[in-house]
Amino acid sequence: MERLKILVVDDESRMRKLVRDFLVKSNFEVIEAPDGEQAVDLFFQEKNIALIVLDVMMPKMDGWQVCREIRSCSKVPIIMLTARADEQDELLGFELGVDEYISKPFSPKILVARIEAILRRTNQLDSNDILTCGCIQIDRAAHQVRIDGQPVELSYKEFELLTYFVENKGIALSREKILNNVWNYDYFGDARTIDTHVKKLRSKLGPKGSDMIKTIWGMGYKLEVE
Repeated sequence: MERLKILVVDDESRMRKLVRDFLVKSNFEVIEAPDGEQAVDLFFQEKNIALIVLDVMMPKMDGWQVCREIRSCSKVPIIMLTARADEQDELLGFELGVDEYISKPFSPKILVARIEAILRRTNQLDSNDILTCGCIQIDRAAHQVRIDGQPVELSYKEFELLTYFVENKGIALSREKILNNVWNYDYFGDARTIDTHVKKLRSKLGPKGSDMIKTIWGMGYKLEVE
């Protein structure tokens, strides 16, 4: 599936890199602009940008003017970033047709989650997309898993557990967090349930299983895939 293209506009190179890195990990293509004028030029050059992450305070042309220029001819989703927690700014943003308004500093993971939610809402991102992570391929709609192209039979909870690991690849996950997200908050079972499922999952993933699902001693687990 072709990756959706996100335009990230911010005059701070470190901020652009931070956002870009998290978006690339989530399988998006990223285009960057350091100021408003370049952002407008890129938007009209590229034609197929799925969403814009737009800083407010920038040289040459600020985020508000960029938003006005783009909104004059396009309904592309726009997320505004600002260092000011100002209600008037937020109201202006929504008047101009901004889809989301996020104050700095923010969590890049939350930003990616907001982007994905907007793209699902605008039917650009299918919530049943195939997830890929290294040799792992998960088809959520068909409830199927392939490792190196070979189908793997998993129980319902094993499937949910692997999906959760893939969605949070590279992140150390506590047993409590895994229980809350895979078994839901109303589950009062012993955390050893997770250990049992992880052991089975590793076995079904084959020789790479133990290398992919790392044990974080005294805490939980982390999925690491090349």
